Amino acid sequence: MKTNKLMLAGAMVLCFSPLLSTAQFQKIDNLRAYDKTGINVFEDPKDTITTFDGLKIKFGAGFTQQFQNLKHKNPDALKNNIGAVGTPGNKLRNITPGFMTAQANLFLDVQLADGVRLNITSYLSSRHHNEVWIKGGYIQFDKLPFKGQIWEDLMEIATIKIGHYEIDYGDAHYRRSDGGNTLFNPFMENNIMDAFATEIGGQVMLRKNGLFGLIGMTNGMIKGNIDSLTAVANPDGDYTKSPSILLKGGFDRQLTSDIRVRVSGSYYGNQGGGSNTLFGGDRTGSNYQYVMEPNTISESTAMAFSGRFNPGFSKKINTFMLNGFLKVKGVEVFGTYEQASGRTARETDTRDAKQFSIDGVYRFGINENLFIGAKYNTVSARLANNATGTGAGPIAYTADVKIDRMAAAAGWFLTKNVMLKGEYVVQKYKDFPTADIRSGGKFNGYVVEAVVGF
Repeated sequence: MKTNKLMLAGAMVLCFSPLLSTAQFQKIDNLRAYDKTGINVFEDPKDTITTFDGLKIKFGAGFTQQFQNLKHKNPDALKNNIGAVGTPGNKLRNITPGFMTAQANLFLDVQLADGVRLNITSYLSSRHHNEVWIKGGYIQFDKLPFKGQIWEDLMEIATIKIGHYEIDYGDAHYRRSDGGNTLFNPFMENNIMDAFATEIGGQVMLRKNGLFGLIGMTNGMIKGNIDSLTAVANPDGDYTKSPSILLKGGFDRQLTSDIRVRVSGSYYGNQGGGSNTLFGGDRTGSNYQYVMEPNTISESTAMAFSGRFNPGFSKKINTFMLNGFLKVKGVEVFGTYEQASGRTARETDTRDAKQFSIDGVYRFGINENLFIGAKYNTVSARLANNATGTGAGPIAYTADVKIDRMAAAAGWFLTKNVMLKGEYVVQKYKDFPTADIRSGGKFNGYVVEAVVGF
């Protein structure tokens, strides 16, 4: 399957090669760059000055190759020394140092009209899917093709996005790794509770004098769905499909040539969706491979999210994220506080989950081509109720579990398109029930990445 992906990727390059010499270097307006210049860019830049001089096409890509040397253990888990493929037990998968399969993204951006652009992103190689997969496609309007001063005045401050796209909940998703696109992330992995989803809908953002606000609505699911919600899928008896509502606002300003401040707050809510995936919508996978995974699973795609925690709010979810970013010369600090609640369709009561993350990065050297950084991330949450399998009903967990991560990283931009970075990480699992494979769990070690983005 991997061979087929590589063959397809090669065929695409050959098919598009006559266009690459001209398409790659064409400028697309209001687009966050895929290279080093896109770091610490949050929303796509807003420019209403440029004029349209014909349809333009730009191809880009993100490639990541990793070497991993991590170790893991779960001393408190029951039967942690039992479990071969196809048999019960909590034995962790045997892992050794080695290279992970390279990940690759393909970006296609098109300037369709004055202030109107199209984006299509494809995952060519990833952990979660063996096949080539489309992340999504959307149209973004920074101008409207209507005559009239009212439209020109409105679009001076407005940006409209419509399609199947990465929802703009919080600011952490602007610094996360996404398949082969890992250049924006100074660390190896995303937050433990990784808020990321691609959904179908639309949003409007207004920006003026450093202030911004956003309102959006989506279908609340990772893909289109016109099926009914059956009793099997929704035993709570709620068969309605509710849209997701997204609200965001904040302040982002360059105070002086050396100081930039950004603060934002975001809300995402769905009161009765079919299968919400805000904390499990990544189609690529974790950059910590096989850690804390069971030895009983043979298919690697079933272990795509190693080291992450999904609270399982698939039926109902209300979550709020507060982010702060400060950059003073080469020193930058980025923080996240997240408070979420929700439930599955099998549960009757909602549960809570909390996350805190803070990282500090120091960029130095010529054009800040070198950096060092440290990150602390912690999650506390109530586990989803689990069926006992004995007819006694589900287990109602009454205590929160906790996961802590400490990471230290360093990196070097050889050019604005090529980066090498490494990280040492320690992650610990606390208060998990002994029947859970993560009970007393810990993994630690280092990961090295070579990254290309253009």
